[in-house]
Amino acid sequence: MVQHRKADMTIIGGGLVGLATAYALQQSSKGRKQPHIVVLEKESGVAAHQSGHNSGVIHSGLYYKPGSAKARLCVDGRRRLLQFCRKEGVRFELCGKQVVASSEGELPRLEELRRRGIQNGLRGLRLLKAAEIKRREPGLRAAGALFVPETGIVDFPGMAQALRRRIEGRGGEFLANCKLHEARLQGPHWKLCGDGFEVESGALINCAGLYSDRVAALCGEKVETAILPFRGEYYQLAPAARSLVRDLIYPLPDPAFPFLGVHYTRRIDGSIEAGPNAVFALGREAYNWKSFDTTETLAALLFPGLRRLAARHWRMGLGEIHRSLSKAAFTRALQVLTPDLKESDLLPGGSGVRAQACDRNGKLLDDFVVLRGRRAVHVINAPSPAATASLAIGEQIAAMAMSEPL
Repeated sequence: MVQHRKADMTIIGGGLVGLATAYALQQSSKGRKQPHIVVLEKESGVAAHQSGHNSGVIHSGLYYKPGSAKARLCVDGRRRLLQFCRKEGVRFELCGKQVVASSEGELPRLEELRRRGIQNGLRGLRLLKAAEIKRREPGLRAAGALFVPETGIVDFPGMAQALRRRIEGRGGEFLANCKLHEARLQGPHWKLCGDGFEVESGALINCAGLYSDRVAALCGEKVETAILPFRGEYYQLAPAARSLVRDLIYPLPDPAFPFLGVHYTRRIDGSIEAGPNAVFALGREAYNWKSFDTTETLAALLFPGLRRLAARHWRMGLGEIHRSLSKAAFTRALQVLTPDLKESDLLPGGSGVRAQACDRNGKLLDDFVVLRGRRAVHVINAPSPAATASLAIGEQIAAMAMSEPL
């Protein structure tokens, strides 16, 4: 049986960015006729991939280049997220985090990070003295630390469920198990088809995350970038070892690499997560080494950007693979932060796959990328902190979609 729908706007993707966009479209229609919105999701529910497989951190906006969309949207998005979670009863906590310099030589970079955070509008940043470092995190070894009080933890799947309730409460529709196979622009409408559904829509917004480039191509857009999947794998601290970490502990980021390195995160349920590493995934939904999608892996290997990226970062890539395959190596990386950690303290945890846009020259796109198409908006790149910034991103996309006929 085929579901037939008509919509003013169709959102492709039921993750946080897609749901936040649908929510913002409804909010922006106050005082005028509300558009009928349909959200298409290929999985059985919301937040099935990146939105539900991340570390659950409310990012502060500390790391991002001042003036960038990342910095602006993260700071604005965090404020909106806290307001929404308070209103909807979604669990969160602003516990703060420590960013750690492991040696005296890293201290100037720590100070530079503090200055960048101030430029981005963060409040309460301060460099901690040794006594306070130990008071906050007794198991931590550090030459210095920057305390970031506006970082926190949140139940992102719970937030996604709350957004879905609000969308459906105002007449929007969420269609699950609806994988898009065909998208055709017919006059003033898109015809969107898949197994068991057909939607006629005045416009579409592509928030497909791991498949955003594929959906854009399906809509006839020529996109020069490709989504490369990078898997992050986590361990959990055994209950007896949780006293080693109280809140969030991060290393100084490597400016030559887009990932933060292994760190500790207290989850909203009280568990302590250690990780992630960052390995090239053998498929866009390859959450472990046993998962392998031949078609997707071959397409990635044929993309010149991946080969050029690998040529520049192969040593670091091999190190990430080594940590993935060796629990002892993963433990040693964490012992830089917490020397009392033992390999037996680490229990198997979850994993997530990050959608990272890469251009043909092998450059990983660091900022958000949103493109306007024919009666369409395509969110091509929405890396971390997209979950934190989702409500701000959604409002920007909604404004873009409503500003003029698509």
